[in-house]
Amino acid sequence: MPSNFHPDHNPLIRKLESIFTLTNDERQALQSLPMQVTVIKEDQDIVREGDRPSRSCLILSGFACVYKMTVQGKRQIVSFAIAGDIPDLQSLHLKVLDNSVATISPCTAGFIAHEALWDLCTRYPRLAAAFWRETLIDAAIFREWVINVGRREGPTRMAHVLCELMVRLRAVGLVEDHVCDLPITQGEFADALGFTTVHVNRVLQQLRAEGLIVTQGTRLTIPDWDRLKQMGEFDPTYLHLVREDAAA
Repeated sequence: MPSNFHPDHNPLIRKLESIFTLTNDERQALQSLPMQVTVIKEDQDIVREGDRPSRSCLILSGFACVYKMTVQGKRQIVSFAIAGDIPDLQSLHLKVLDNSVATISPCTAGFIAHEALWDLCTRYPRLAAAFWRETLIDAAIFREWVINVGRREGPTRMAHVLCELMVRLRAVGLVEDHVCDLPITQGEFADALGFTTVHVNRVLQQLRAEGLIVTQGTRLTIPDWDRLKQMGEFDPTYLHLVREDAAA
């Protein structure tokens, strides 16, 4: 493991604790979960559609995306993955992947053998239920993105995704005063929102001009959270966060 990773800083623990209080035994089991920690450069596939993986990938730091490709080679990003996410957790049950996962920024990833996950789930039923819950929330995010891409207009579409990311990042302790690091390029937003990069640029300019967002490098600041939520028609119910401070 890289020297800068410590099990106590495991974002999976932070994420699960945004849902329920872990027992000491559950926390220790998660801290002791064997994983191969690897640093992966940006724009690299972690797993690809059609793979039959024997392990799942926990994002420890950085940003990744779940995507599919058309026959013509066009990419559709169907969700973003952040620290604490296991974007290919379904491979524990579905042996052939039907989507790909790639890094957006440099990522630190922990690869966990399926055997270790099965053993953890057998010994700790509450953790097994939590992992099942996470796959259900992934499906809820996919459903929300269908309506976002299919029915919402440009500024609303972008505002909704920015609100989602802010709430999810807050749940794992990566937001302070509505400020976060968001190293997602305009091209990646285009692939997620069904826009051209030119249209993404125009929408971002509009949100800035209306005082809804401030960007400086990869830093995103939301000066008026309530207005951005209204613009994005954003209701965090589909994220199923239990703690009020995470969903606020």
